[in-house]
Order: sequence, then structure tokens, then C-alpha cells
Amino acid sequence: MLQMAPAVLVNHYLEISRLLAGQLDFRSAIRAVAAEVAHILPHDHLDVCILMVDGKYHTAYETGMDTAWSELTSAPVSNSPIRSLLWGEVDYLLTDDACTDPRFHFEGAFKGPIVEQSLRGRVHVPMKVRGEIIGAFSCSSQRAGIYTIEDVDHARAIADLLSPYFFALRAAEQAQRSAIVEAEARAREEGLRQGALKLTEALEQERQRIGMDLHDQTLADLTRLARRIERLSQTGDITPDALEPLSRSLQHCMQDLRQIIEQAKPSVLQLFGLAQALENHLHRSVQDSGGTIAWALVDETEGACERLEPTVAVALFRIAQEAINNAVRHARPASINVRLWQGEGHIALDIQDDGDGMCPHHRPGGGLDNMRTRARLISARFSTGLRPGESGTCVRVQVPLTA
Repeated sequence: MLQMAPAVLVNHYLEISRLLAGQLDFRSAIRAVAAEVAHILPHDHLDVCILMVDGKYHTAYETGMDTAWSELTSAPVSNSPIRSLLWGEVDYLLTDDACTDPRFHFEGAFKGPIVEQSLRGRVHVPMKVRGEIIGAFSCSSQRAGIYTIEDVDHARAIADLLSPYFFALRAAEQAQRSAIVEAEARAREEGLRQGALKLTEALEQERQRIGMDLHDQTLADLTRLARRIERLSQTGDITPDALEPLSRSLQHCMQDLRQIIEQAKPSVLQLFGLAQALENHLHRSVQDSGGTIAWALVDETEGACERLEPTVAVALFRIAQEAINNAVRHARPASINVRLWQGEGHIALDIQDDGDGMCPHHRPGGGLDNMRTRARLISARFSTGLRPGESGTCVRVQVPLTA
């Protein structure tokens, strides 16, 4: 290569520094200086390899040629053809023909672009900040034997100019990623907090509903029974005909109590498992609505749904209970189908009906919000909407098998 006057060389270095100013990402920075670097180190391919903070992975930014090196967002350093340089085992790498140089060819080496693009002449130097290697600066040419030991010194000078700027870009990117992760974590935490608050409010409303049911219905019935028994005891008219309405009223009262208890505590679920509890609730809901709705439950989990944690099973039951009740009360369906099935890494529950779809006058929140909240608290995915290409609604809950 031709010798370059020191003053001219300095001007090129200054221009590289000027071109770096204002570049906000790695790729634009390397492309901005490529033409100026070519005055010092002619090349067909120029790239900067940046180590991630853990030092185990790296990513590449290139110009001149687009290769598979820059297609990966991260790659193990152990597979890099210049790993000895990134590990600090050598101060530089200089080769006349990288296509045949054994230093670039070892088991597991990501060397494809070298051969595919015929990158023969190559020079690599480390990029350092405060003595720590943060990456590597590399120039490659399709001509063999183009670079000399003097070019190693030029490459080091360019690397010294690039290193602080690329170090700052890496720090900014890391800070941005950390901020995004923290924001997402806060959003999840706030979502769970709001969900738990809504569920607590719903549970309080349910407690009040049970209290009112007991007060307005069961307690009132028992009070009337007690007064009738008191009158009978005073008159002495205790005959079978007098006791018969008392017995009938007492049976109604017991039935009402049993229904309230069933709604408050899914005993079938605890005794017989999720599938049986869903089938029992589906049958009762249809019967209470007049028995005209066709229904079916299919369990394709091969017993996996019965191995769920009790809290997860209860949450799934409550979600299905709400979805079935909504369909029976509001959608006027001809059929309701419940399906339990196992996907890759999750168990899914589908509740489908062929009714009028989600009611446009349905109050926002309420049961739908409760279903979403219950799903979120067990780390499940929840979705609801119209059945594709059909009438009716589909509610789906997907629970990770680790739940």
C-alpha cells in the first residue's frame, strides 16, 4: 500500500471523529465512517463486533457487504472466528488469506461469510475502553495479502477513535433495555395489583350477595317457619295436615341453602376434579334454564387437568362458571360446548356457544373483568370474542403447565 503523509493521515482521523458525532446507533455509526476509513484501509467489508455486557455473547454491525454475521441479534463468542482476539489471547489478527488460515476454521466456528464472500485479506484489532475489551474492529478484502503490519497500527488508531463512542452507544442501549424491562415489570405489577383489587371488590360484592340471599330468603323463610311452629304449639293443633306445609317449606329452605353453599364453594370440584365439576355445573345451568340447550363437555387432557394446583383449578372453574352463566342468561344459545385440551406447554379451556354473541349492552367490567383478573392471577392467557365464521362466542383460557 502507498505511504500516506502524517498530516493527511491525521486529517482522515479527524474526519472519522467528526462523522461519528450525532450518530445514535451502531449501524449508522459504522456506515458513516466507512468511506473515510477506506482512505486509510481499503476494504470490501468493514465490521465492528460488540461484546454484550456479560461477555459471553456478541453482535456484529457491518457495511460494504451484508452477511449472516449481522443477521443474528446475538451469537456466542465461543463460535466467533476471532474469539481469540475477543478473549484477549492475542493483540491482533492479520492474515493474507482467511479462507485457508486455520485460525479462522475450527469446530463450531461461524465462518460461513468468510468463504461465501471470499474475504481473504483481513485485519482485526480489539476495541478497548479503560483497558477492557468491548469488541473488535475488522477490515476485510477479497484480495489476498493486501494488509501489512503497518495496517495493524492504522486499525488500532481507528479502533481507539471508535471505542469510546461505541462504548457509550452500548451503555445507552443497555440503559434503554433496562428501562423497558423495568417499565414492563412495573406495568405487570400494577396490572396484578389492579386485578387483585378488582377481584377483592368482586369477592366483597359476592359476600354481600350471599349475606343478602341468606337474610332476604333463607332467614325470612326460617322466621316464618318458627312463627308457624310457635302458633301450632300454642293451639295444640299438631296434625299431619298442619305439619305437611311446614315440612315442604323446610325442604325448600334446605334446597335454597344448598344452592347458596354450592355457589360459594365448588365441592364437586374438590371431590371429583375439574372436568366433573364443569360437567356438573353445565348440566345444572342448562336444567335450571329449562333444559332446552344442548351441551357437551370433552376432556382431552388425559388427566393433566386433574394434576393442576387447587388454586389454578378453582380459578379455571370460576372462569368457566361465569362464561357458562353468561351464555345461558344472555346469549339464548341452542348449544354450549366445553372443551379441555392440552397444547404445547399449556392446558386450555374453551367455552363455546352458538348464541347471539356478546351482548352489546353488556356492562363493561363485572363478570368479564373478573374472568380476566382470575386468569391473570394464575399467569394464564385469556381471550374472548366471536367464533370465527360462526355465530356465538368463544372464551379461551390457556394455563402454563408450570402454573
